Amino acid sequence: LLIPPITTLVITGPNTGGKTVALKTAGLVVLMAQAGLHVLAATGSRVPVFRSMFTDIGDEQSISENLSTFSWHITNIAAMDQSLTFPALLLLDEIGVGTDPAEGGALGAAIVDHFRRRGAQVITTTHYEALKSYASTTDGVTCAGFGFDAKTFAPTYVLRYGSPGRSLALEISARLGLAPSIVAAARTRQTTLEIQLSNHLARLEQDLRTLDDERHHVAQVRGQLVNTEMGLRARETALTKQETFIRAEKKRGVDTSVREAKREIDLTMRKFKKEMVTLTKAASSGHLQDITTGIQGAARVTARKTIDAISNRFQNDLPNIKAESTFERNNTSAQSFSVGDHVIVESMGFEGVITNVAQDSAEVDIQGKRLLAPLGDLRMIDRGSQKFSPPATMSVQLPELNESLTELNVIGCTIDEALTRTEAFLDKALLADQSNLRVIHGHGTGRLRRAIANLLDDHQIVEQYYTAPPEEGGGGVTVVTLKD
Repeated sequence: LLIPPITTLVITGPNTGGKTVALKTAGLVVLMAQAGLHVLAATGSRVPVFRSMFTDIGDEQSISENLSTFSWHITNIAAMDQSLTFPALLLLDEIGVGTDPAEGGALGAAIVDHFRRRGAQVITTTHYEALKSYASTTDGVTCAGFGFDAKTFAPTYVLRYGSPGRSLALEISARLGLAPSIVAAARTRQTTLEIQLSNHLARLEQDLRTLDDERHHVAQVRGQLVNTEMGLRARETALTKQETFIRAEKKRGVDTSVREAKREIDLTMRKFKKEMVTLTKAASSGHLQDITTGIQGAARVTARKTIDAISNRFQNDLPNIKAESTFERNNTSAQSFSVGDHVIVESMGFEGVITNVAQDSAEVDIQGKRLLAPLGDLRMIDRGSQKFSPPATMSVQLPELNESLTELNVIGCTIDEALTRTEAFLDKALLADQSNLRVIHGHGTGRLRRAIANLLDDHQIVEQYYTAPPEEGGGGVTVVTLKD
């Protein structure tokens, strides 16, 4: 009932409205909590631990003890004051009752303020205006009133903080069956000030009820908003997971298509290179005086048609690449591409050079292989830095007599230089129909050997490779076997 920094609570309200029950409930909750029992309270509630707790509830008047209602209450309160140990809780029902209302109200306010100043926490009930005024004007003290139904005057048992509830003695009396004439006569005896105060309190209670209704409505709306937000977040999470799954599935499909296309293109290139090997052998043996442009063109056209067919089929197999690209990169698709621009094909991760631009697509040269891609699937790199130049005409060069086609020495080269020379060495060996090769890289730190091994791992014309035997160079030499 007490919410810090409030240490004193004055409970008001109509008779039979629940004031004494609230007082007793507060005491029982404290005792149950300190006894280790569960209590009925809202989540987040806190129950202080008190060294002493005193109550002044009920009426113990006694003729034999010469105690009236008033004297019994005062005697009890005086004993509390003598025995008080802190922290302390005092529960005082109808403080100052049993004497003149004006004096009783003044005395009750003084008693409550005395215990508050000593440091005790106090909860009291009252009908006295003096105590209501004290609660409304004193720091650390607040008023709470029990409500009632405005039409039937039946108690609602709802405690409203900040409201000095009305006693409604006349209305409750009429509800309990007192003769209407008596109630009417009582109303005529009320002073103008009392009537004005009662009307003011009635309007205040009505305003508080309206505020409570609005507060309840706001709480409901807030709860609905929280539920809606949680639902939207859950839906967003589900959509994100679904999008991730769809992307993964699509990427797997694209990767599979890319691998299949690459495999077919590699097979075509191997066939083309074998044809060139045959031409080279014929030229070296004297059967052909020269490798004419017509012979070169026939082989090149055959390979080109095969690669174009693979490229077109690959484009048809890519599901919704254009739609996805437009959705994800609509700003990029609006860029102005031109021949010679260096771009990345986003769906495959390949870099290439634009060789032709249409309205919504472009032809991209990727290491000699041409691919038709939607503009939305292209991302510009190094715009304007380099322009495309047509590939050099194909020619077949016969190796010099002193150039070895079975052994390559890359000792002293950088990794990039060594990889470039090794790649060219493999191509020349293939054209010369050599299958057993040696790459001399030395021992050193091993970085050169590992780089060459990584190149050979995925090379399409390499059958196998291994470290040379100790008598042939050991770890400083890698032996390579090409595919037939």
